[in-house]
Amino acid sequence: MKKVKITVLRKMFNEDLVKEYGAVGLRPCPMLREGQVFYADYAKPDGFCDEAWKAIYQYVFALAHGATKEPFYYGDWISKPGIAICSCNDGLRPVIFKLEATDEESQIDYIPVQDQ
Repeated sequence: MKKVKITVLRKMFNEDLVKEYGAVGLRPCPMLREGQVFYADYAKPDGFCDEAWKAIYQYVFALAHGATKEPFYYGDWISKPGIAICSCNDGLRPVIFKLEATDEESQIDYIPVQDQ
């Protein structure tokens, strides 16, 4: 399993939607900043937003496990193999991420199973 580099590309703020639907005082995402970099394999990196992780983890998992030979979805989404551009699920203030496969080995050879 390889590590995946996660870069925060852009923080957006849909002012028109916030004006109509947002809570009073809502501001752009306070958790992440543009240019911030994280590395992940199967687990959410420390300091990464829980909700954003839920939106991107399947792509991180695929890249960490070798989905690097072909572009995602047969080349009609991303043109470059080993890369995905994803966003969190916050429609008022989405954050856009670039996920890149790396050659760096993960520190773990297996996914631990928790006792039930």
